Amino acid sequence: MIDQLAEANWMFATVNRDDDSEPLDFPEPIPRPGNEPTDTERGASGDTAGEKSAPTTDQLLQFFL
Repeated sequence: MIDQLAEANWMFATVNRDDDSEPLDFPEPIPRPGNEPTDTERGASGDTAGEKSAPTTDQLLQFFL
């Protein structure tokens, strides 16, 4: 829901901006537990690409608090 709200705000601001102003950057999604960055985003740390693991309790607590 947070990502959709950010996109809706971006669309509203883009449509209502001045024609002479710079275009706005599209919002990036909020990081979620269990969705670790890929090797290209992380810099080839050696983890197996595509391998998913369940989020830890600490990650879930951080996300929801």
